[in-house]
Amino acid sequence: MYTKNVHGRPLLRAALVGTLLVATLSQAASPEPAAAPVEAAVRHFLTEQATLKGLVDPAFALSFVSRTPAPAPCPQAIAVDAVETRYLSRMRFTAACPGPSGWQRDWIVRAEVSALVVVAAVDLPANRLLAEADVAQERRKLTDMDDSLPALDAAIGQASTRALRAGQVVQPRFLAQPLLVKRGDSVNIVARSGPVVVQVAGEALESGRRGGIVRVRNTSTGKIIRARVSGSAVVEPESMAGLHSGQSMD
Repeated sequence: MYTKNVHGRPLLRAALVGTLLVATLSQAASPEPAAAPVEAAVRHFLTEQATLKGLVDPAFALSFVSRTPAPAPCPQAIAVDAVETRYLSRMRFTAACPGPSGWQRDWIVRAEVSALVVVAAVDLPANRLLAEADVAQERRKLTDMDDSLPALDAAIGQASTRALRAGQVVQPRFLAQPLLVKRGDSVNIVARSGPVVVQVAGEALESGRRGGIVRVRNTSTGKIIRARVSGSAVVEPESMAGLHSGQSMD
């Protein structure tokens, strides 16, 4: 079955998306009963995490490894605990049969997770403001559920801090607010005090993003002030303390 991303390119979609494909790596001809509650616990954990991360159309494939022999059947409900889940490629769960004749067994679980994530639709240079045509949604395998963006809106309007190749996953750590002021740019220094707005010309001595603090030279007086970036080529004095004395813009 096929679906399309927002740019009309076909995407292969698994017929059983969201299910878990289980391979029990043991000598037994069929999965042992103790594996079923472990599978259920892992399924619940991954589904819960995918929901929290906002993953779109997640799918999982699992494999299990246990270095201990298959235990005796448990007459009670088996309790499963997640011991280590930091890395999807090597998680550890413990299954325990309660009671005086009970047992405990560790399972190493390898999870392959895929989802529809944001990728670069074309080759993108660093520090380019991302537009709708620059990104797309495609299915990718994820080594970390935090290392991807599920929605196009999360990337559009941001700038990539590094060059991206077409098809490369757009990771959150690659994105930042665009540079609204660059070193050497002419800027407007805008000071506000109630209804009074004063504007003078300045020169940026540093590059900055929205909300960042940069040094700016007043081109009329030569005085250097610290200013907050509020828009494209627009800054506001960091401190308005001297405004009433007439010194903040001089």
